[in-house]
Amino acid sequence: MTDVVDSDELLRRMQRARAYARRNQRTWRARSEELGSTDPEGARDAAVRTVAYETVITVLEEILTPGKHAEPGLKPGSE
Repeated sequence: MTDVVDSDELLRRMQRARAYARRNQRTWRARSEELGSTDPEGARDAAVRTVAYETVITVLEEILTPGKHAEPGLKPGSE
């Protein structure tokens, strides 16, 4: 990747990535619920993917809105 991007473009890309992760999180959560009783292994795989997307969303949220999601009792930057 040799493209040089400005901060506004980088912000837009991260916002698109967050939106993409949210869509996939919803898709995999629904899939997990759908497969729950008929395919336990498939439901478990879908649940793992849901958690992976939740993690990505959490990281992107912290980058895009720093400190908003800090643990109770912790000041931003005190980790």
